[in-house]
Amino acid sequence: MKKSVRLIIFLLASALLVELDQITKIIARANLEGKSEGFSIIPGVLKLFYLENQGAAWGILNGKLNFFIVLTCLIVLVLVYIVIKMPADKKYNYLFFTIIFLTSGAIGNFIDRIRLSYVRDFIYFELIDFPVFNVADIYVTLSVIALIILIFFVYKDEDFAFLSRKRESN
Repeated sequence: MKKSVRLIIFLLASALLVELDQITKIIARANLEGKSEGFSIIPGVLKLFYLENQGAAWGILNGKLNFFIVLTCLIVLVLVYIVIKMPADKKYNYLFFTIIFLTSGAIGNFIDRIRLSYVRDFIYFELIDFPVFNVADIYVTLSVIALIILIFFVYKDEDFAFLSRKRESN
């Protein structure tokens, strides 16, 4: 796939995934806000419960809005750089789609932080008392897991040579 086509796919797919995240947050807020009990999907296991989170998981870095804004901008810039530099080779498709999901998750929560100063969370695994999360968090978590697998088990060091600033001599 040509680099220009890959960039267009990256932008369109990311926009679509961000939109999906934002729609789920709008629906969650409209239907769950103010309902202290939430909505049980699987009793004792999975619940929809609206929460406005000013930090990260488990409330860490609560109120550090500027930190999250700067960090997200840096991460998205690095991811866009990687997509631009990535060779138009089929072997990079796994990395490419992983970066789409990671970027989409980062931007989805970034939009909340900019617009609202908090992130709208609404999915709660009651069984293990896992922190309440959202669709963007799912994108980020699964893509980071995929990225780790790709880096350690799929790609070799030389597959990332395209990120080097050094130019190969002919």
